[in-house]
Amino acid sequence: MDTKDKVKIGDFSRKGRNRVEVKAADHDFGGESLVPFGILVPKTGEVSLYMGESKATADFMVDCLQDFWGKHAPLLPTCNKIVVNQDNGPENNSHRTQFIKRMVEFSAQTGLEIQLAYYPPYHSKYNQIERVWGVLEMHWNGDLLDTKETVVNFAKTMTWKGKHPTVTMVEKVYKSGKKLSKKAMTAYEAVIDRLTGLEKYFVVIKPEKANGVLS
Repeated sequence: MDTKDKVKIGDFSRKGRNRVEVKAADHDFGGESLVPFGILVPKTGEVSLYMGESKATADFMVDCLQDFWGKHAPLLPTCNKIVVNQDNGPENNSHRTQFIKRMVEFSAQTGLEIQLAYYPPYHSKYNQIERVWGVLEMHWNGDLLDTKETVVNFAKTMTWKGKHPTVTMVEKVYKSGKKLSKKAMTAYEAVIDRLTGLEKYFVVIKPEKANGVLS
């Protein structure tokens, strides 16, 4: 899973090409934007995109993951473990207290063992969701993303491995800066397992341990 750069809403030129002449502003004057967040299932090629109207916080990401799992859990009744490949970003790294807290809670609530596998710095190109973002940029390149509806509709009509993604708008407002105290985080650290030598990049959360910190 991964968060894409903000998409500016307006008559802005993004240096793309179009078959017809398009009049666009030559300067970015700010304004509204959307934050795309994506989850890719490599085995099936299924893509779920979430368009946030707020900030890409830890809570935003985990809320999207929970929504994704809520829709897919009935289709995977025997699944008891998921591996989440992601970049080691500021809002979702393994030492981001709010992110770890929410993932521990997610494990406890779903009964899933969760493996967080992070790509090291400068290796995000190996994260397959990055290629999805490239396809999306090519899909709408040269067109004006002048409304939120336009952004969503373009996202719905792109294809990845012959399939259209599911696209969900997230209207909830998220505030950045949420974090746990050192004392509170100690309890969460006690129930996660970090791989020796790769403590920063590989974390395992087991539901039986996760339940302990919430009880």
